[in-house]
Amino acid sequence: MVKTESLQSLQKVFKTLADPTRVRILALLEREELAVQDLMQVLGMAQSRVSRHLAILRGAGLLRGRRDGTFVYYRFVAPEGGVWRESWELAKRNLAGAQPPGAEVPKDATLARDAAALARVLEARSARSRAFFDAVGPEWDALRKVFNDDALRARAVARLVPPGLRVADIGTGTGILALELAQLGLHVVAVDNSPRMLEAARAKLEAAAVRGVELRRGEASALPLADREMDAAVAHMVLQYLPSPGDAIREMARSVRQGGVVVIVDFVRHDREWMRAELGVTWLGFAEAEIRGWFEAAGLGEFRIETLPPLSPGRDLPASFIASGRRRTNGGAS
Repeated sequence: MVKTESLQSLQKVFKTLADPTRVRILALLEREELAVQDLMQVLGMAQSRVSRHLAILRGAGLLRGRRDGTFVYYRFVAPEGGVWRESWELAKRNLAGAQPPGAEVPKDATLARDAAALARVLEARSARSRAFFDAVGPEWDALRKVFNDDALRARAVARLVPPGLRVADIGTGTGILALELAQLGLHVVAVDNSPRMLEAARAKLEAAAVRGVELRRGEASALPLADREMDAAVAHMVLQYLPSPGDAIREMARSVRQGGVVVIVDFVRHDREWMRAELGVTWLGFAEAEIRGWFEAAGLGEFRIETLPPLSPGRDLPASFIASGRRRTNGGAS
């Protein structure tokens, strides 16, 4: 005999997943963390309609919200088991049809349009950051002094690898960290998506007569690095500018060998809205749980995180963190 509680659960599941818009929203939020405004763009719907569906999904316990300044970003929380998990897996299989596992574009025409629209939203995030750095160019060295982060760079380097090994500097900017790493005897691949920043980095390296740095243009979410090419990868004050920080950490993990190290330096979650306008950031810092979750999802173990108070107490700056993890030798990221 089926328990009444089970019947009620089934009824709630069927009622929640019976609406195709809610299924579309879950499919999107399983792939990416999005705000109401993002979902409005992807779905082509008014805010009231999107918010109503989000309220139902939150009530069902399927969403997790994260406040970032004045925005709230939502992520699908996959059920751990039971009827919700089985129902969602069934829905995904039917939506995917015969497509291979992990395929980027769904076979369903509506979901395929959603995927394309989502790609445009993420590209717009990236383009805003890229335009900021292309406009700033070499002047970034003066602007970034607001971070007062020389000590952070030194601590991050201390978590890396002995001389002679290969390190990826993700979001190298004007090449300050790449130069320092090379001077310590490391072979550096410096990656950035801004042509002007790479030009500034090249000029800086040539002026310092530093060898051992290779400059590559590319996105943090699709690094121009081969699998397991590097011994370590570092992103120093970069995640806050990226459209999808979790994807960047996954890419960094992919690019390092088994046992290789990934190091992240950035701000803890804060409310300094002025940093969006003056420094062009996309995200107002990150919580430890977020960083830990991204490291675990990327197959990185031995997680360590150190939170530091503002390096310039007299300025309106948030605290910083240094996080590191090691690619697991029993599989990990692939």
